[in-house]
Amino acid sequence: MTNTLTRRELIQKTLAGFGAVSLPISLTACGDDSDDSSGSGVSVQFEHGVASGDPLQDRVIIWTRATPSDVQARLEIVWEVALDAQFTQIKTSGKVQTSPAQDFTVKVDVTGLHAQQRYFYRFRFGQTVSPIGQTKTLPLQTNQVKLAVCSCSNYPAGYFYVYREMAKQDVDVVLHLGDYIYEYGQNGYATEDSEKLGRLLAADNQQEILSLEDYRKRYALYRQDADLQALHQRHPFIVIWDDHELANDTWRNGAENHTEATAQAQNEGKFSERKLAALQAYFEWMPIRPVSEDDHLHIYRQFNFGSLIQLTMLDTRIIARDQQLDYANYMTAQGLNTVQFQQDLLAQDRTLLGYEQRDWLLQKMMQSNAQWNVLGQQILMSKMFIPAELLLSLAEITSGSVSAETLTKMNTQITELVSIKLRAQAGDPTLTDLEKARVNTLAPYNLDAWDGYFYEREVLYTTLKALNKKVVVLAGDTHNAWYSKLLSKDQDVVGVELATSSVSSPGLEKYLSIPLAQLQQFEYAFQTLINDLAYCNLNQRGYLLVSFTEQNMQADWIFVDSIKQKSYVVDETRGYQLIFNAQLQVLESLPQSA
Repeated sequence: MTNTLTRRELIQKTLAGFGAVSLPISLTACGDDSDDSSGSGVSVQFEHGVASGDPLQDRVIIWTRATPSDVQARLEIVWEVALDAQFTQIKTSGKVQTSPAQDFTVKVDVTGLHAQQRYFYRFRFGQTVSPIGQTKTLPLQTNQVKLAVCSCSNYPAGYFYVYREMAKQDVDVVLHLGDYIYEYGQNGYATEDSEKLGRLLAADNQQEILSLEDYRKRYALYRQDADLQALHQRHPFIVIWDDHELANDTWRNGAENHTEATAQAQNEGKFSERKLAALQAYFEWMPIRPVSEDDHLHIYRQFNFGSLIQLTMLDTRIIARDQQLDYANYMTAQGLNTVQFQQDLLAQDRTLLGYEQRDWLLQKMMQSNAQWNVLGQQILMSKMFIPAELLLSLAEITSGSVSAETLTKMNTQITELVSIKLRAQAGDPTLTDLEKARVNTLAPYNLDAWDGYFYEREVLYTTLKALNKKVVVLAGDTHNAWYSKLLSKDQDVVGVELATSSVSSPGLEKYLSIPLAQLQQFEYAFQTLINDLAYCNLNQRGYLLVSFTEQNMQADWIFVDSIKQKSYVVDETRGYQLIFNAQLQVLESLPQSA
């Protein structure tokens, strides 16, 4: 039985340790030049760069970490925000303290700023100065916004070239949709090339991370990556966590990758304690503002880019999610117990968001007067329903090693299904009842996504339809790129979903192990067989650029050709672009290189 804490206990425990914003010592306007060296002989390096995040019209979080020569020291750090990179026009400055209690991280909520203004910031300890970061506040009114969207950055899996490319873009903000770190040990998921790539996990952090110290060290490794540092230094982030910031396939009281004491498995401790450790490290290392002073667990929040965009960031993972369904639990000697499975799948009390967050979201949507309503969240919301007979084949190929015989069998199966589906779309009167059943008997592919929480999704879709609000959903998690329509059970279009590929975590190509030309046939098959899906890329690492004006939205999927070579290029042959009008109808669809 999973040991859990009450919400009050959880809040009380987090208050003592999160260190969400560093304690201010003093605040001065314009150009305090004080030296905050204590004369104790302690030296400091800013090895992990700088970062900013959660911009509003009048404020922004700025972040760094000081690495001291004395790991027991209490440090006094100067911060400065200026209008120019030379810091001749300092807007505001101050001093903060940090210590081992915050893992020497420094986080300041800088207030009193002007809207839609670019600022420069830095930190100082004595004569040691951090890198200079750039950030930008949100506008009161604007006629254009550009977002860069990414997720799933696994350090041992490959180089962070995607971050390097994102740093080159002129965007208003970077949205990171989760899996900023991974919790696995050195021999875990996607680590097979890490030694060859020179991306081994730290020598003192090579096991699966469980404790606060473990999580802190893993963030420290990631934040030493030059490409990630460059992206943080150039742009403000708006972030949300997914599961690997804690453990794979997390839900509110447990995770697939966590085992408490049993007779058969290693004891990884109480999940509630691991959760507290993971979330504390997250708030220490990420440039995120607590939603309220007495609650560091609730991170769903809203950002307004004038009246052009209402951006709502959701937690579909850690706070309230019910445990995922698993097809294996419904298998009997006679096959899948479909009656029980459907009863559980459609249960009205199953939730991803929790009632509090759901009500908050629906209220925000009701109040919105924005031209574009954007939901930033982790997992695919669109209905990825595939022919049921494919479930077993896909389960086999994603479980690990795949035989040539299995792939051949699945290729034949997919070819047959695509042929039948195309004949059905053409109105072929010769289709047999069996053939129709093969393509019309559908099942959700990924029960960890919104597909496993059917009722709550329909509540959201029905409300959006009633409000006449069109929504753009941004998603990550799958390591592949997707574009889908959001269709209710009555086939009403309530929005579109744009899903980014991963920074470095492998996609379906890892399991399929087939040539590119054949993989593109799989992409065509997915787009044909999944009714709501219009585009996918199943094998490349990349990110998503989404640009908004009052009239149009443009989505560009950008991919790099490799994350495992010493050099790379942007693969313009497979980049993809979609342009939508204000009614979310596609105006143009073309390869990026066109």
